[in-house]
Amino acid sequence: MLQEFSTHIETNFPFLKDKKLLIAISGGVDSVVLTHLLHQLKFTISLAHCNFQLRGKESDLDEDFVTNLGATLNTETFTIKFNTTKYSTENKLSTQLAARELRYNWFKKLLEEKSFDYILTAHHADDNLETFLINFTRGTGLDGLTGIPPINGKIVRPLLVFSREQILNFAHQNNIEWREDESNSETKYVRNKIRHQITPILKELNPSLLDSFNKTVDHLNQSQQIIEDKIAEISNEIVTKEGDMLKFNIPKLLKLQNHQAYLYHLLKPYKFREWNDIYSLIHAQSGKRILTKLYTLLKDRDFLLLLRTDEKSPFDNERFIITKENKQITVPLNLTLKEVDEQESINNNIIYVDSELLSYPLILRQRNAGDYFYPKGMTGRKKVSKYFKDEKISIVNKNKIWLLCTSKDEIIWIIGKRQDNRFLPTNKTTKLLKISI
Repeated sequence: MLQEFSTHIETNFPFLKDKKLLIAISGGVDSVVLTHLLHQLKFTISLAHCNFQLRGKESDLDEDFVTNLGATLNTETFTIKFNTTKYSTENKLSTQLAARELRYNWFKKLLEEKSFDYILTAHHADDNLETFLINFTRGTGLDGLTGIPPINGKIVRPLLVFSREQILNFAHQNNIEWREDESNSETKYVRNKIRHQITPILKELNPSLLDSFNKTVDHLNQSQQIIEDKIAEISNEIVTKEGDMLKFNIPKLLKLQNHQAYLYHLLKPYKFREWNDIYSLIHAQSGKRILTKLYTLLKDRDFLLLLRTDEKSPFDNERFIITKENKQITVPLNLTLKEVDEQESINNNIIYVDSELLSYPLILRQRNAGDYFYPKGMTGRKKVSKYFKDEKISIVNKNKIWLLCTSKDEIIWIIGKRQDNRFLPTNKTTKLLKISI
């Protein structure tokens, strides 16, 4: 196996040569064999072991074993103890998920603090098959059927093509000792049930099961690449970026066959789960939204808008007071008020008003339900919501627009957009006020 492993590394992982590698080692046969293989091939390795304190004295003996192995091989060894049960309870996670989160968070920390180039785990072909079957039984898309990736960022899994039997044979032939986790023989966990009750039958039906499985995974990964290429092409047509926000064009999306499948792949990186709700959002009225801890998906007329969940709410109305003596404010925006003798250039950032028509203090706020104003250049009044709709201002941008009002809450200016008729200067105006942002 050593020669086969060496060839496999040179062919598929040449970038590992001369790199500083951290091996995630449990003490089990797979991670111990990986350690010996890389040590014999003279790679620069260190060991990292997590004691999850779930098996009492046995957990401590695993830690002692790894520490002794590191000393025997003259290899730097890192160990850490976790109160996994407490972490699981506090974060409302299963024990397995809690252990995984603790493990990978620590590995990432070691990677950064100790300048390791890659973390190596000892997942093998049987692990890959078990993961496939777990995902298959729970229901999954193509992603869940492509197996464990051999490379995932800084995490590398060089044993994925080797079977558990090959690894055990290498350990026996080379008199390599390891620690056996008795919980691996229990069948209360789904993975163990598959390992002990299902895969033996499948291997009996097909003695070359793992070879067949590896070929199937290769085919599925090739299919996955085709899908990713197509999604990238569709994304260029449907998705546009405005600052930190993504806009998904609904009419263009609906022209596609299987548009729900495309939407799934476009939104998959953002960890949404309620896919039926997302598909319904396409046909919902504007303003409907789906929230996660990190992202908000918002329907806005012909678009789905994807933005961070911490964006301001439309009715988060903080009010800022401007007294008659104020000549400039800087929060929440830069606003200058200056008495002038005549009007100069006018644009969206400058208005002129008759200051004698104003009642102080002025108020700077965001929109409220039912707001209306008398738009400059028009007769009669108009609801601010209708004005925003007619101007095709997105829901997200509405949340960033401020209104300058009198003390009576009459709108003077939708700042940067439209002035109100009621406060325009006339020929009789004697006190002209220039307001600019």
